[in-house]
Amino acid sequence: MSTAPSDGFEDGGVEDALLRPVRTGNAFEDTVSRLLQTVRLGVIAPGESLPSERDLALRLGVSRDTVREAIRTLNDAGYVQTRRGRYGGTFVVDDLPERAHHGPAPAPDFDLDDVLRLREILEVGGVRMAAARSLSASERDTLWTRLQELRSADPVDYRRLDSRLHLTLAEMTGSPSLLPLVADVRMKLNVFLDDIPLLPRNIAHSDEQHETIVIAVLTGDSDRAAAAMEEHLAGSASLLRGFLS
Repeated sequence: MSTAPSDGFEDGGVEDALLRPVRTGNAFEDTVSRLLQTVRLGVIAPGESLPSERDLALRLGVSRDTVREAIRTLNDAGYVQTRRGRYGGTFVVDDLPERAHHGPAPAPDFDLDDVLRLREILEVGGVRMAAARSLSASERDTLWTRLQELRSADPVDYRRLDSRLHLTLAEMTGSPSLLPLVADVRMKLNVFLDDIPLLPRNIAHSDEQHETIVIAVLTGDSDRAAAAMEEHLAGSASLLRGFLS
């Protein structure tokens, strides 16, 4: 577990995309939403610290009072805890709440097929573009590290680290505008994924597909990256439709 607050997230591009300025008319609500995305999508992992209130206020374009109130809300909801002292700060809890309510989950107000279609448009095109870029050594190391973290993940961490890998692939496109779109789709997708079991055979197959995608991106093979991502997303879609239809 981290013992001191960090100066920012390890994933700089993902961080910048998710913690972009909020709409002034809904500053508090948007601040809570952005912070929840960074936690639930694994950009800030359990045990890691949020940036300082001052840093968050600057990035989000809101007052420190708004940030403080948003953090208090996440604290009350069980997502973070604040510690005092030399190594104090606001840290993501080790065990995230499964749901923010009691009883059966309400039906989402968005359509599964629409989410899956949009995901395919964004992520297949995204890896094609990522593979066509000349990635820096740092970008290559980050992408490979995300893959290895996912391959060695415990089941309880799998979906968080899966989200993180897909966000990193979007980051590799070099398009800051793509990241928040992929993050929004992933948040919606996770509503459905939370209602189906993690199957060991499917995890093993997904790991193989993830490796194919990452290697294709790293070797600059755009067609193979796009085809592998399309196959990977189709498998996820089949499972979701099978369990939820």
